[in-house]
Amino acid sequence: MRIHFISFVLAVETALAFPHIAKLQGVDLSTFAKHKQKRTPGDAASCPYNPNHQPAAPWSATFPYAGAHDGLPGNGRGGVLVPAEGDTDHYFIAPGPNDIRGPCPGLNTLANHGFIARDGITTYTELLDAQQNAFNLEYTLAVLLAVLGVANTGDIVTGKMSIGCDATSRTEPGLLGGLLGGLLGGEEYGLDAHDKFEGDTSLTRNDYYLANGDNYSFNGTLFGYMQDTCHGNFNQDNLALYRYQRYQQSLADNGEFYFPPKAILLYAAATFLYEIFPSGGNLGPPDLPTISSFFGAKLVNNEWTHVPERFPPNWFSRPQPFTIPNVIADVLYQYTKYPVLFGGNTGKGNFNALNYRSIQNGKLPLDIDTKGLTCLLYLTATENVPDSLGIVELPLQILLYVLGKLNPIFGPLGCPLRTT
Repeated sequence: MRIHFISFVLAVETALAFPHIAKLQGVDLSTFAKHKQKRTPGDAASCPYNPNHQPAAPWSATFPYAGAHDGLPGNGRGGVLVPAEGDTDHYFIAPGPNDIRGPCPGLNTLANHGFIARDGITTYTELLDAQQNAFNLEYTLAVLLAVLGVANTGDIVTGKMSIGCDATSRTEPGLLGGLLGGLLGGEEYGLDAHDKFEGDTSLTRNDYYLANGDNYSFNGTLFGYMQDTCHGNFNQDNLALYRYQRYQQSLADNGEFYFPPKAILLYAAATFLYEIFPSGGNLGPPDLPTISSFFGAKLVNNEWTHVPERFPPNWFSRPQPFTIPNVIADVLYQYTKYPVLFGGNTGKGNFNALNYRSIQNGKLPLDIDTKGLTCLLYLTATENVPDSLGIVELPLQILLYVLGKLNPIFGPLGCPLRTT
């Protein structure tokens, strides 16, 4: 009962401080008032459907990459050509009209190359294998990102999630979907879902409330802004500045702007541009041709338009695995270079700072270190799981799923662990 009481208190406090949060997909206030969800561009009615779902191409010893398969740790071998010469299973194929794509350029790229299912309905196991083999993410970081995706936007029973829009009919349990859908309740909104994994101040996607719910389509104007700031060098310093600029833009323009503690993940996503996307990872140049290939950005008549995302020609993975400590160090550098407040707007010009754990008056402690930020990330992952699935017990089931996956990772990093 303790966890449900705390969830109740947090939900009420959040709704009072930020009325628009009560309306977000994934926030459950159904005990007190029924709210009819507004259909948005990424909902089930408009979500592409591919009747010929094919899983990711199976792992092959002929083209081993980092040796990751069946959701197990690989060997951490990087510095390999991706896709390998002759590996036709992972050659680029542009998505068709029935394939799902979403707000994450990295996942879109993996789908376009068959490292995850090309129709955009992927699984926890596919995500673990693909992140290791294609990008040389260290296993525990791959687990963290896959858990956040599946638990927040997919189905913990099937392990499936959509990399874009609401594909509940395909991510929920198959033949039992009709029965379990009623018992377990609710849609599985996919990666497009607002403030579950995606959030305001994206590098190249609109804020949810500024685009009638379209927080997933490529915005060429924003990509142009990023290029104007980075001048063809998407390194740590330039992206730290651009992240700050995007925050200020959303703060000024979006009357329902919300920047929660898990916005830490937005800084983590920015690290991919200079740690993962360059050929050779952090040893390669994060230049415009590379970044535009991963973002699917093409300059036409002085305007940035969108084409399918793909690995650049002759692209090699990062030699050394990218780890959670690596990510946290980068996030801490970006944030402290241009610190901003956590919280949200209740109308333009009316910002309310957030108090949560070590964040007080919207601010991280001045002396926060990598361990403190690591453990804050753990707390946001374990305290901000979905709670709108319809029955009291299921949030606890999701919490236990997350804890079961993440406790073995964050315990060795020195974080106090939750059990329930």
